[in-house]
Amino acid sequence: MRHVQGRARRVGAALAAVLTWAGLLAGAAGCTAEGAGGPDGLFDKPPASEDVIRITPDDGSKGVRPDRRLRVQVPSGRLESVKVVKSQDARESPVRGRISDDGLSWEPADRRLALAAEYTVDAVALDGHGRRSARHAVFTTYVPEKRFVGYVTPEDRAVVGTGMIVSIEFNREIADRAAVERAIEVSAEPAVEIRPHWFGDGRLDFRPERYWKPGTEVTVALHLRDVQGAPGVYGLQDRTYSFTVGRSQVSLVDAARHTMQVRRDGQLVATVPVTAGAPKTTTYNGKMVVMEMLEVTRMNGATVGFKKADGKSEYDIPDVPHAIRLTESGTFLHGNYWADQEVFGQANTSHGCVGLRDVKGGGADTPAGWFFDRSLVGDVVEVVHSKDGKVAPDNGLSGWNMGWKEWKEGTALS
Repeated sequence: MRHVQGRARRVGAALAAVLTWAGLLAGAAGCTAEGAGGPDGLFDKPPASEDVIRITPDDGSKGVRPDRRLRVQVPSGRLESVKVVKSQDARESPVRGRISDDGLSWEPADRRLALAAEYTVDAVALDGHGRRSARHAVFTTYVPEKRFVGYVTPEDRAVVGTGMIVSIEFNREIADRAAVERAIEVSAEPAVEIRPHWFGDGRLDFRPERYWKPGTEVTVALHLRDVQGAPGVYGLQDRTYSFTVGRSQVSLVDAARHTMQVRRDGQLVATVPVTAGAPKTTTYNGKMVVMEMLEVTRMNGATVGFKKADGKSEYDIPDVPHAIRLTESGTFLHGNYWADQEVFGQANTSHGCVGLRDVKGGGADTPAGWFFDRSLVGDVVEVVHSKDGKVAPDNGLSGWNMGWKEWKEGTALS
């Protein structure tokens, strides 16, 4: 009898436990939040997505600085996917990045944020209990008031002579020259060593040790976008330029002999009579590169300092034909129709330019017309035996007058 009673007590206790658990379930069902169910709804509400997935900068942030770190993290569990899109200048692009091996964090490949951009982050993760959460966040970055740009010589897709120097002039002074230099890449095919040289804080030139080989393809990549060139001043461009090196033409002006020898690919093709700078207004010696070519232009001496005692210009010629600029300071190789025919090949009478015989309006069959039609921007014109100094390396594209060792010392990078 005692055995039967003991069994009954055990059955009763088990039944009471079942009823109690059922009562708990029934009571709990009446006080859970709408939509809750199962053990998660009974004892612990699913955590908010911002607690599971933490995104920095915060959602809704504005004016985020470029050095702020973009990161997606979970305290436990793992990230399943992270998608980040950058919208800048009305263009969207994905932001590359990777989830860490432990699955707890995601970081972009480029840790520096773009300026004036909107970032959209979409992340999906599993928490430590295997529950899936998704989070969407948007923030915008700092919009700088001041920007800088670089103006590239030569023009994109140009065909140039073998003496072309890549020259980049900036619209603002560059304080952090190293940062800007790192953001510019000049490459060539076939490959050749190309080095940069700064002329002051506003100009950066690139060249190889010797003239380019004909047929070389050169690419100039400006990755200046958001690069800080000076305090509060950021770059604007992310562009690529390219140009092709054409045939070789190097012309040698002998100011003492009043001649110009024109060589193509090393072979002498013509000797042209010229008139160079007069004794009081001599022509620079040295290697100069054709910067631009004008069918006709006006030359006014007052613009380059040639004035009479009364302040008037020493000359003002409205229609100089076949004008080829050699320096920024105003040295040209050009057609001359106003001088006596006898001076060409016999005397130096110009204000520092190199003159070739021509006719008013420019003639195709004159020495000046012949040379103009066979020239390219980037061709080299070298002057020797003039009673003047050597042209400065930064006067136009005259960097070939600087030795290779000195040229390489002009970098801002150690």
